[in-house]
Amino acid sequence: MNYQETLNWLFDQLPMYQRQGKAAYKANLDNTLDLDKYFNHPHRKFRSIHVAGTNGKGSVSHMLASVLQESGYKVGLYTSPHLKDFRERIRVNGKMVSEDFVVHFVEDHHKKFEEIKPSFFEMTVAMAFDYFEKENIDVAVVEVGMGGRLDSTNIIQPDLSIITNIGLDHTAFLGNSLAEIAIEKAGIIKKNIPVIVGETQEETKQVFKKVAEDRQAEIYFADQYYSIDYEMLSVDNKQVFNVKNDSGICYLDLKLDLLGKYQARNVLTVLRSIDLLIQLAYVIDRKNIYAALESVINNTGLLGRWQILGVNPTIICDTGHNLEGMTYVIDQIKQTPYKNLHLVFGVVDDKNIDKILEILPQKAHYYFTKADIPRALNQNLLKEKANKYGLMGESYEKVEEALQNAKKNATHNDLIFIGGSTFVVAEVV
Repeated sequence: MNYQETLNWLFDQLPMYQRQGKAAYKANLDNTLDLDKYFNHPHRKFRSIHVAGTNGKGSVSHMLASVLQESGYKVGLYTSPHLKDFRERIRVNGKMVSEDFVVHFVEDHHKKFEEIKPSFFEMTVAMAFDYFEKENIDVAVVEVGMGGRLDSTNIIQPDLSIITNIGLDHTAFLGNSLAEIAIEKAGIIKKNIPVIVGETQEETKQVFKKVAEDRQAEIYFADQYYSIDYEMLSVDNKQVFNVKNDSGICYLDLKLDLLGKYQARNVLTVLRSIDLLIQLAYVIDRKNIYAALESVINNTGLLGRWQILGVNPTIICDTGHNLEGMTYVIDQIKQTPYKNLHLVFGVVDDKNIDKILEILPQKAHYYFTKADIPRALNQNLLKEKANKYGLMGESYEKVEEALQNAKKNATHNDLIFIGGSTFVVAEVV
């Protein structure tokens, strides 16, 4: 099989949560443990950092990978989902796993996959860990797929666990309250392994403290140690932060090439994580930190986070897709200058989108659409739901068609925003 035929086989043979939803979810680690044994426990051959959370875990993972790369480490990065190419999920020092490796991995082990019928995610985690071992990496930054306790990545024994924040997402699997979801995310906390929590939330902090205490894990809340004193946009289109702690300004003019204002929260999580990594004998100095955060996109290939796709009119996309994520996005849209606002918007059909529709701006023209995946909500049903909240526009079967109509209607000083679903963004980046 060639690379495309291999991907087709994977998508056909193995359930994939991002495409199929609940049918692909496995509420245990049996397959993961079976595959791990079959591959001779590759994750034990390298150090790792584990990153969970509702929002920001992808950005935090990429920032940390960039810092470690700049510090001279050979860094594996495992993230999900991918936007354009399956290989985005598995990188070493920013370079995607080769097509040949993916093809040979499936050819060599497809009998095992047919025997145990793993989910797409379970197979992908096995592939990543096998690749990282073969590449002889120093450390892997491993992003949790969903939840934590039962996530396939949760077989690792990391040097550091990180939980960015908790929001109401994947409630059908993780629970209906922030506290219930926090319990699932806290499943990555391991005995005697320190944990960083990015944001202090009243509903969840006691959950994390209790689990950490039970597992004798030191716990640190990043936003109780660092805060942003000042932020602005530089002439070279990067965010600039002054970061302070109790002693005053500790990072002056810290540049970040990720433009989402919500990244300020993620930067604090990253900086506190670096403190702990240095205590754990990682060699990281300030010049590495400055260079890495200014070059996250170049170092790691991160896409879709308040990404500017065009000017005159301004065209921006963002992968924020739950209430908390969309709240950050809407706040930044409000702070962005434009004459008229055009929203190319699509969602998946297994989310409760009413609260998101409530916060979307009514003074905008909508182009309701659907990503090319089975989970996507039909564009006409989305339009019908949105109309009840005063959100008006037309519906389009394809994302590209929706975007082309937005471009046709927009003048040079308008803003076109594309989002609502990671999979809508994937079709435009």
